[in-house]
Amino acid sequence: YNFVEAYSATVDTLAWVILLLLFELETAVIPDDKLRGSLKWLLSGLRALCYFFIAYSLYGYIVKYGVVTDLLPFSVADVCALVGTGFTYVETLDEYLAIGPEVCARMQGEVLQQIAATKIIGTAEQLTLAQRLALTDVINASDWLIIVVVLEIEVWLQLGGALSDRLLRVSKGLKTLLYAVLLCCAIYWGIDGEFLDFWDAFLWLVAFAFIELNLFNWNAATTAPG
Repeated sequence: YNFVEAYSATVDTLAWVILLLLFELETAVIPDDKLRGSLKWLLSGLRALCYFFIAYSLYGYIVKYGVVTDLLPFSVADVCALVGTGFTYVETLDEYLAIGPEVCARMQGEVLQQIAATKIIGTAEQLTLAQRLALTDVINASDWLIIVVVLEIEVWLQLGGALSDRLLRVSKGLKTLLYAVLLCCAIYWGIDGEFLDFWDAFLWLVAFAFIELNLFNWNAATTAPG
């Protein structure tokens, strides 16, 4: 991998934190009459940079999914012969551990597979788990990207005074479905992944719920009579 592909989660998180702060500034902190000229273009440029890294991180997740699904049959008479040879085994996604005596004894007699062009092996069960978690990363990242594109459109329409109640209802319906998918991803991480992944996903949902509330209040304040 290159840096972004190998550290998709880190790059992704940093870009999202900055993007969240920018949305907070635009929807709740900076007055409308100040969101013009150079400040508006500065914020737009920063957001564009965040979108670039978010999209590139999505590419990293897709590449990772391609890696863990590119499997070859692997057979060895004695798995313990692999101890100390540089081979590792898949515990779960992104967790590749050295093969020790206890592990090799457990893997004896199992149907093994190897990730192509690597010295990483695993049982069908563990590799299937890694594939499902990798696919969840792709779905989650894609879903979030669609959501922020919708939010971006809403902000631009709001600044132009063109965000009507009808458009707001349509976008709300679309985002309800998208947020439901994100919640399903979070629940799956809680079941088959790690609790920290579930908690992290849940906190992001809460954070963007506040952004949605800011946008609703912003629209209500500018469309109220008088």
